[in-house]
Amino acid sequence: MTQALTVTEAQLQAAVIELAQLCGWLVAHFRPARTQHGWRTPVSADGAGFPDLVMVRGDRLVVAELKAKRGRVSPDQQAWLAAFSQVPGIEVHLWRPSDWDAIESTLTRKETP
Repeated sequence: MTQALTVTEAQLQAAVIELAQLCGWLVAHFRPARTQHGWRTPVSADGAGFPDLVMVRGDRLVVAELKAKRGRVSPDQQAWLAAFSQVPGIEVHLWRPSDWDAIESTLTRKETP
């Protein structure tokens, strides 16, 4: 993946999903829908800010929030990442296009770090 300034979050997400699936990961992403009030992801309870991707392969669980180069992490997203970070064994990441080498390393690695 190029580290160009023009890589959008959607492009990064598509590339990460493609790589993850090629490497045998089961991937979940909850897509927003267009409403008369703009784009909304239907969530309830404490779902606001839930990470972009949840990926499982074997005994590994990876949670990833994806951002474009200048994308900001919202307080709700920070809270979810912090909560997941407290759970033993879960790999939690905030990935940007410039992190592509780390993304590849994480998704192609067979064992738990």
